[in-house]
Amino acid sequence: MNQQANNLIMNADENMGNVERAPLDEQLFRKQRLAAALRIFGRFGFDEGVAGHITVRDPLDPETFWVNPMGRSFKMMRVSDLIRVDHSGTIVEGSGILNGAAFTIHSQIHAARPDVTAAAHAHSIYGKTWSTLGRLLDPLTQDACAFYGDHALLDDYTGVVVDMDEGERLAKTLGEGKAIILKNHGHLTVGQSIEEATWWYVTMERSCQAQLMAEAVGNTKPIPHEMALHTQKQVGSTLAGWFSGQPLFDVILSEQPELLD
Repeated sequence: MNQQANNLIMNADENMGNVERAPLDEQLFRKQRLAAALRIFGRFGFDEGVAGHITVRDPLDPETFWVNPMGRSFKMMRVSDLIRVDHSGTIVEGSGILNGAAFTIHSQIHAARPDVTAAAHAHSIYGKTWSTLGRLLDPLTQDACAFYGDHALLDDYTGVVVDMDEGERLAKTLGEGKAIILKNHGHLTVGQSIEEATWWYVTMERSCQAQLMAEAVGNTKPIPHEMALHTQKQVGSTLAGWFSGQPLFDVILSEQPELLD
């Protein structure tokens, strides 16, 4: 990343989580971004039946979070479709079906990580393919370095995550990282903004694809440890994740403004 681009990102800091909005305005903004993020997942084909969910912490009541209702296509999601859920699994606002796995996983992550505003998970093809190997990603590319030393592996599969103990174990394994690979399941990412969590999910999916393709044709040559660490600081920061996600939201909001309804 050149100095000009780095300065541009640093100057954007005033827009990432530091904009002073009235509480109700912030709530609406997060709901709009959540609906947009779900449309982005739909655009990338991350939908698999009724699987997958993105959550965002409610700014008015941080013990609750907004999530997509189960059974509504990512491609059709609107702000008015979203539901707000508390940590007991009760829908406190909106109407629809709560995905049990979404509640089990996300409630525990939001409870364990006050810094997490949003979390994203789906059954996308390359993430779930990579998860069958039971391995962390290697720093094969600049983009993959975003996760170097900053993602975890839940190394056994115990079925659909509907047990709260399993949700707690997942959150504990994630630790302070930005992502986790769930063996035989897929991957999940978190962020201090919806844009960040969404971007980490998208670029992790592509990193899984890149490594699968590279290993299929030959012996890979990872980026050396020290350089991978250095690159992680450049492309893997909270701010870099937020900034990298902006174009995805710009495009989807321009092309599908009805999602704001």
